[in-house]
Amino acid sequence: MFDENAFQLFVFATNMNAEPHDFRVGHSPDPDDAFMFYAMTSGKIPTHGRSFEHVLLGIDELNEKARKGIYEVSAISIHSFPEVSDKYTLMNCGGSMGEGYGPILISRSPMSIEEARGSQIAIPGKSTSSYLSLCLAVGDVNVVGVPFDQILDRVACGEFRSGVIIHEGQLTWKKLGFYNILDLGKWWNESTGLPLPLGGNIVRNDLGPELCRGITEDVRNSIEYSLENPELALEFARKWGRGIDEETNEEFVRMYVNRRTLDYGNDGREAIKTFLNMGQEIGLVRSDFDVDGIRFIGEEIY
Repeated sequence: MFDENAFQLFVFATNMNAEPHDFRVGHSPDPDDAFMFYAMTSGKIPTHGRSFEHVLLGIDELNEKARKGIYEVSAISIHSFPEVSDKYTLMNCGGSMGEGYGPILISRSPMSIEEARGSQIAIPGKSTSSYLSLCLAVGDVNVVGVPFDQILDRVACGEFRSGVIIHEGQLTWKKLGFYNILDLGKWWNESTGLPLPLGGNIVRNDLGPELCRGITEDVRNSIEYSLENPELALEFARKWGRGIDEETNEEFVRMYVNRRTLDYGNDGREAIKTFLNMGQEIGLVRSDFDVDGIRFIGEEIY
């Protein structure tokens, strides 16, 4: 069964008879991740004896867990991937990319970018892709890490003059009375002509090449099943919508789970490399990381 309290550690197995083959999957408690993993968690696809325990955490915490190599499979911010590339490889599927949209710098009253830069900005964490994209767009900023689901409230009460919102906040900010200072996904697309790479799925290298490919296939098959059976998967995903209505839930899921989620595509892989190269140029991505050497499990198949 499902514990709907966001950010409570929640584990469930899809096949209780395959304990020797359980793999932990760390991901966010959000509708888009729930949609992607629906078939894996509901026994809708064969996984060849592999079962998956799902651990739900905020993305900044998932990035930290990945640095320690805690979970066999995990969602991760693209910004953080270089820090874990000795332990993990990126899957070619399961990524989240903004197609001309993405995290948004918002405020409670009309404000210029320069005004926002002059005060503390609430962000979901310095390990996130939203932070790197903010710095690429506006330069040096004074930021404070805040749980993503608290940012709107803490800007509303005046604790912060502005904040960077992710997840469903990208769809609800306007009706809640906030102002859009800068849509980072739109800025990135206009600047590069590419989608904005936000998150990806990684698998731990010590499982061995064959098993890494098999798990990647499971993830891809799960995504494909949900795309082909959206009504079932959307019903499942609504459990993680944090009170948003059905229409907004579906819009959010479709923003970040689509055909590109099955395969980054050439431009998606180029976007990841461009994003990290630009991060190196401003000192927010380690300079010794071989961006051009990034390998994507499953790229050769799909």
